[in-house]
Amino acid sequence: MFGTLVSKEIRAILLSPKFVATFAVCSLLLLLSVSVGLREYRAAVKQHQAAGQLNEQTIRQTPNLMRLQTKAFREPDPMQIFVSGVTYDVGRWALISMDAVPLLGGSTYAEDTIFAVFRAIDFAFIILVVLSLFAILFTFDAVSGEREDGTLRLVFANNVPRATYLLAKCAGAWLGLAVPLTIPILLSVLIVVVAGVPLGFGHFLRLAALGGLSLLLFTFFIMLGLFFSTLSRRPSVSFLLALSAWVALVMIIPRAGTAAAARIAPVPSAAETAGIRDAFAKERQDQFVKQLTEMASQSGSYGGGLSMNMLDSLRNESDRDIAQNDARVNEDVRRLRAAQERLAFSLARISPPAAYYLAAMAIAGSDPDVKDRYEEAAAINREEFRAYVEKKSGESGPQGIQISASSETGIAIAMPREMGAIDPGELPRFVPPTFSLGHALAEVMVDIAVLVLGSLIAFGGAFVRFLRYDVR
Repeated sequence: MFGTLVSKEIRAILLSPKFVATFAVCSLLLLLSVSVGLREYRAAVKQHQAAGQLNEQTIRQTPNLMRLQTKAFREPDPMQIFVSGVTYDVGRWALISMDAVPLLGGSTYAEDTIFAVFRAIDFAFIILVVLSLFAILFTFDAVSGEREDGTLRLVFANNVPRATYLLAKCAGAWLGLAVPLTIPILLSVLIVVVAGVPLGFGHFLRLAALGGLSLLLFTFFIMLGLFFSTLSRRPSVSFLLALSAWVALVMIIPRAGTAAAARIAPVPSAAETAGIRDAFAKERQDQFVKQLTEMASQSGSYGGGLSMNMLDSLRNESDRDIAQNDARVNEDVRRLRAAQERLAFSLARISPPAAYYLAAMAIAGSDPDVKDRYEEAAAINREEFRAYVEKKSGESGPQGIQISASSETGIAIAMPREMGAIDPGELPRFVPPTFSLGHALAEVMVDIAVLVLGSLIAFGGAFVRFLRYDVR
């Protein structure tokens, strides 16, 4: 009997006129999203290569070490084709120099604002919005529709346990909806492979994890639609309730959680943070000038012999103090931002769809933490860069402007001597942060638990409700 009910449900779904239309639309959207994502990825790769070449040319044209600076670039990831996440929001490079704090800048949305208006529609977005609604449309009348047609009474005219009937409904809806949708998903992956995108074994593991996660979300919405189909004897009422729940879970709750976290745990803006850093830097530079004035009044000159060594020492001490303060300020802001994000995500995870999207970004490596990961790697590269410049300065002599004063010659200013072309290969190489799928899966276990628990609660609610459902 169970197999008969399952096959009946599958036939009802597959032979439904709305299945052909919705399946065609969903398939077209999946393939189109991958095609657009593939085009954007290729453009990002070209921009990355051109920016790297321009950076090397700029380094070779730098006249002296005091003006030397480089950039740490965030490499495009093939997974952004499927889950763009914050890829286009965060910057693509960080400036590495003796003074500036390495922060990611130059985001795609900052340069091409049209993309910020019409944001990317990727695989995760289609699963989250389109296919979840697809599941609701096919399950909201699973019980109430059959009651209205009179078939529910005929089924229970036989000796069919209600638990068996409900389980058959779940299995049939899942097989009839989820299995056919794997075809366009596999075709999307095949398009990316045929296009020559460098997908390694790790990328395929991440894609498999993303597919499993998407099936969990799909299962949740099937159970949710089934639950609402048992709440009313009329399909129209069931549809209204299911659609309202879909809007709340997909649209309202995630944004409400973010807004609440912004009020509960505020974070200083970028302008406020820059103001704090600049105020300390100005104060420290004023102190440096005061020390130079006192040194000049005592020695009668800037530069030359011991005075020049003292000048370099004071300048290096000032630079270190400013760099340490910048690091402290950035760490404080990063800690506050992390606390705000944890609160926002915790509130948003009340909604299983929000949990799905957070987990999808983490698996793809396009989650908000990607900014912190790259800035931490850039900070390490900056320390190596500073050590390189200081070592080179020691080998080639003082690089700053030298000022001397005497009663015979007056004030003399010596500009830093120019060096030959600097080899970019000698600079410390920026090492991008590593991505661990195991670490990502450990982080998303809470999200997976939310999806599983949400599905069980929805099915449990449908089961309890259906035990008392009037089939007449």
